[in-house]
Amino acid sequence: MSVDTNTTLGVQNRTLWEQVFAHLREEILSNRLAPGTEINEVAFARSLGVSRGPLREALGRLAAEGLVTVTPRRGAVVTKLTRTEFLEAYQVREALESLAVKLAVPRLGDDDRARLHALSDEMVECSRRGDVIGFFAVNRRFHEVFVRASGNERLQEMHGQLMAQMGRLMNKSHELRGGLEQSIAEHQAILAAVDAGDATGAARLLEEHIEVPQRVLGSPEADDLFDDEAQPVAHE
Repeated sequence: MSVDTNTTLGVQNRTLWEQVFAHLREEILSNRLAPGTEINEVAFARSLGVSRGPLREALGRLAAEGLVTVTPRRGAVVTKLTRTEFLEAYQVREALESLAVKLAVPRLGDDDRARLHALSDEMVECSRRGDVIGFFAVNRRFHEVFVRASGNERLQEMHGQLMAQMGRLMNKSHELRGGLEQSIAEHQAILAAVDAGDATGAARLLEEHIEVPQRVLGSPEADDLFDDEAQPVAHE
């Protein structure tokens, strides 16, 4: 990771921690830094070519997003969601997105509706190709249309942090809902309610959509998504 030092001190310091934050966040969300990995400040600062100050600022931001946990003796450890924590995150996501839909539907313009339809069609195409990763990327953008259109900045902030925490498991979680085809049908039903201007109906359908994986999380079908007994991985 290279750092531009040809800046004033104030801008440089901000640029440094933002670069470190963006780099580590991507490493975590891509699972290149696996859940349970211990982040050695000295080794990481050396490998990134920065001092420990910007690294600590970046770790503080990652901790605020729930991506790392900072403890006095162990330092920063990449957060690992247990089955219970993932279920709780789904429950909070359901509440946030239900509210987002209720707020958003009366505010949606023609461009927003056209985007929702385009994303729905793109999910169908991803499913046809068997592109699970692409499907969930498009799926997330579909849901984010409602979050942004809600006009509620606090809701947007909370939703962004929550999805960052859940993101590492979301691409694997299609097994929790019976395949991509069912998910597509649920999105199309939500979209039909949106087109009809039925905010309450769209919110109810979205709640049912997000409840599907929650019901499966308590079953043996979800066992392969979790390894609650895994030990931390030292990373230098």
